[in-house]
Amino acid sequence: MKADIHPDYHMIKVVMTDGTEYTTYSTWGSEGDTLNLDIDSKSHPAWTGGQQNLVDRGGRVSKFKKRYEGLGV
Repeated sequence: MKADIHPDYHMIKVVMTDGTEYTTYSTWGSEGDTLNLDIDSKSHPAWTGGQQNLVDRGGRVSKFKKRYEGLGV
């Protein structure tokens, strides 16, 4: 196996949409970083069976809507 080709595997904190937290190992970010989820199993309609409640953190949805507001019917 080649040396120094694998990403760093470290502990991070994951924060679910309802505020619950857990720690896990990941290659995302750096040691001790926090990953805030926008959609998870408690809010995604594939798991809840209901309507999607999209949380717009950072204005990403509004930026998308503004960019493509003139295209469509």
